[in-house]
Amino acid sequence: MKPNLDALKTEIEEYLEQAGVAVFYGYPRFLDTSPAVEWDCDQYPDFRLFVKAAISAEVKVIVFNQREFSSALIEDALEELASCDLPVDESEELERRLNQLQDYNGSVCGVELSFDHQGRVFLFDLRTEWYEEFAEIMDEIHLMTQPDEEDDSPITGYFSKN
Repeated sequence: MKPNLDALKTEIEEYLEQAGVAVFYGYPRFLDTSPAVEWDCDQYPDFRLFVKAAISAEVKVIVFNQREFSSALIEDALEELASCDLPVDESEELERRLNQLQDYNGSVCGVELSFDHQGRVFLFDLRTEWYEEFAEIMDEIHLMTQPDEEDDSPITGYFSKN
């Protein structure tokens, strides 16, 4: 079971300070254009191992980001779900699952530590199980709202001289 990330956030900050590593409170690095190496949080969820690896690489600054879950995310998901053409029972099941996540409003759903070393971004991205479930539901909804890629309409803007 993954740890309580609300409590872990404070523990991480204290550990980094004691380790003498500067903390830069930044945005998530998943959109960074540098090549990334992701830490295996499933097998090694202890952030201390990641920090020790950073210190061994003589890193002086670690980027810290926390994500807080908001009921606005659920509201957006419910709006997207409403635009899907699903059987009623499937739609109601997804809606029920989304509404169960309302209890996590304001909770930390993910923490990310990262550092740059030799042209790569090294990432430690730990998420709660319930946020992983939310992400899976969103993936399901997005798949259902994607337009069909098979479009039989002719390509416009081109003409043949034949």
